[in-house]
Amino acid sequence: MNEHVHGAGADPLFNPLSPDFIRDPYPHYDRLRAIYPIHVTPFGQFVASRHADVSLVMRDKRFGKDFVERSKRRYSDRIMDEPVFRNLGHTMLQADPPDHTRLRGLVVKAFTARRVEDMRPRIQEVVDQAIDAVIERGQMDLIGDFAFRLPVTIICDMLGIPEEHREGFHKGSSDGVRILDPVPMTPDEIKQGNARNLMAQMYFQQLFELRRRNPGDDLTTQLVLAEEDGDKLTNEELTANIMLLFVAGHETTVNLIGNGLLALHRNPDQLALLKARPELMTNAIEEFLRYDSSVQMTGRVALEDIDDLGGVKIPKGETVLCLLGSANRDPAVYPDRPDRLDVTRQNVKPLSFGGGIHFCLGAQLARIEAEIAIATLLRRLPDLRIDDVANPEWRPTFVLRGLKRLPASW
Repeated sequence: MNEHVHGAGADPLFNPLSPDFIRDPYPHYDRLRAIYPIHVTPFGQFVASRHADVSLVMRDKRFGKDFVERSKRRYSDRIMDEPVFRNLGHTMLQADPPDHTRLRGLVVKAFTARRVEDMRPRIQEVVDQAIDAVIERGQMDLIGDFAFRLPVTIICDMLGIPEEHREGFHKGSSDGVRILDPVPMTPDEIKQGNARNLMAQMYFQQLFELRRRNPGDDLTTQLVLAEEDGDKLTNEELTANIMLLFVAGHETTVNLIGNGLLALHRNPDQLALLKARPELMTNAIEEFLRYDSSVQMTGRVALEDIDDLGGVKIPKGETVLCLLGSANRDPAVYPDRPDRLDVTRQNVKPLSFGGGIHFCLGAQLARIEAEIAIATLLRRLPDLRIDDVANPEWRPTFVLRGLKRLPASW
């Protein structure tokens, strides 16, 4: 198998935290799909890069999460003593049925199509406020001043986080997602993750007490008081899943807006087309999701021996990493220049929100937030220019792909 681990040169085919990979993973994906579509990493994980294989793994019941055992194999038997791992283990993101079914069932009502559609006026209000705050300055950071504030405000609304507590969240760091990357965390990174995790847990415990005493019309109140077939959330499950909703509720949307705006300004013909034909925006959002996904990878574990995944046997207990960003540019599904941004592209069905039972709960909310944000920006600041489209500063994470900052002026 070793002959496959390296490409033509000495560079590994899959080195997702290297600066070159973070800057532009797509040429690396092209090589993976062509040379070694089911690749094995130095850590023993299988990496699926083709659309057909990725789609199958996410939907096939022979694959699951198996988070606790997978983490123990990867780190040590004591890893679940670390707060950051124990917390993630209580989330629906890392749960298998029946726990996943129970946890998701308690949350799903907050994300119905009707409830999300009803949020459009509030989303528009937040977007306009963000632009109003900077319009006289003639410049802003499209991430910190714009893309970040919108989904953080909306998820704070949904969770019932009081206005006077929000400034800290608006200034918050997004470094805590390193745990999702396929390269194991260092002891120092685990220590930092534990510290952030314990701070967040302390805050949300106070919020739960507040909502028990003063119930509101919000998701935290619903979960604190929830009883689904007599099965309440444990306190650890409540904390973990509220923290998950907070992070998931803004991380992916910030990156969808930021990556979408960068892609448009790197493709001036598409930017001009979208300004001239704003009715294309809904389709454009699907193309942004496909072209440069905010979520580049999701993982599953084989719950039984798999005889044939892309021509490879996957033994029970082994991890398969699904490269969503690669699948979204697979020419087998998108034969017409998949590496080109095309806001008029037909039949775009990106895998960016995952698939199967773990399909993203907030997918429609993220789409609507991005649609309103980008459409309003193009309408209200038609002369906006990104200062450096060639060399933007990417965050040093792989699974969640996004920009640290994106300075722009008008």
